[in-house]
Amino acid sequence: MLDTLATSSDKLPVTIITGFLGSGKTTLLNYILQNFDNYKVAVLVNEFGDINIDSQFLIGVEEDMIELTNGCICCTINDNLTEAVYRVLERRDRIDYLIVETTGVADPLPIALTFLGKDLRDLTQLDAILTLVDAETFISEALNSEAANRQLMYGDMILLNKIDLVAEADLNTIETHARAIKQGAKILRCEYGRVPLSLILDVNFSESGSSEQVLSAPQSGASNHLANDGFMSVSFQSDRPLAMKKFQQFLDYRLPDNVFRAKGVLWFAESPKRHLFQLSGKRFTIDDSEWTKTPKNQLVLIGRKLDPLFLQQTLNNCLTRQQV
Repeated sequence: MLDTLATSSDKLPVTIITGFLGSGKTTLLNYILQNFDNYKVAVLVNEFGDINIDSQFLIGVEEDMIELTNGCICCTINDNLTEAVYRVLERRDRIDYLIVETTGVADPLPIALTFLGKDLRDLTQLDAILTLVDAETFISEALNSEAANRQLMYGDMILLNKIDLVAEADLNTIETHARAIKQGAKILRCEYGRVPLSLILDVNFSESGSSEQVLSAPQSGASNHLANDGFMSVSFQSDRPLAMKKFQQFLDYRLPDNVFRAKGVLWFAESPKRHLFQLSGKRFTIDDSEWTKTPKNQLVLIGRKLDPLFLQQTLNNCLTRQQV
């Protein structure tokens, strides 16, 4: 199926990847880019916060639009999704597929409606909305977040991710809860977002009624980010390196419980490497890479009712006294 990209016209096929904070959206996106051979893909990244972090996890750069090593391109959505799509369509080299990654606290409905609206419906074809679910944290998210519920409600395919962290009986309970929110949900279990691409791309779910569901959905109060969920972001940047021990102490003892997610590019005085940092709940990972630009720290923390002054001062205290 992927060999022919079975669209019924010259419209650009579009897949929306959504899911709550830390569910694995960027991991899935990287997997797609590494395995969607012979197709030129455009990626639109919708950031939550004033630092462009997510695109750096894909390609290690900071420009608004950049070409990847495999010929695909990545573009950051600023305020206007339609304009970002036009920028992709206006490129001289043909793009075969468009993927939009939402923020973890986004309602996917307004994004889907953009592609079904008059400005883009003749140029693009909404193929599917993929909703990632963190199997380890799903139940609390579904109970406490309107965004998490709406992401499930409008997902054509639910990818139950991180199943290696959860017992089989708990996975069955999660699927029951998910189907209570989304009747007849199509659910795929996976680890690290690895699923056969033929099951999630160029699947034409829109032709089987999902577009009608989106168009008939109640739109009152719909917005890209659900303010009544109470989420906010705090950004931290510095041209001075962090002291590794102090930053570890921050994570162990001073990180507030209401920080649900953090992503950043970190510079430690003790290391010449560029460190990609991700935190979801109390779990975090740090991956190393090489610096391609002047080192600096960039970190975005997302949570409810955060204290920006406390977080920024605490992180400032983790910096070395002098620039290395």
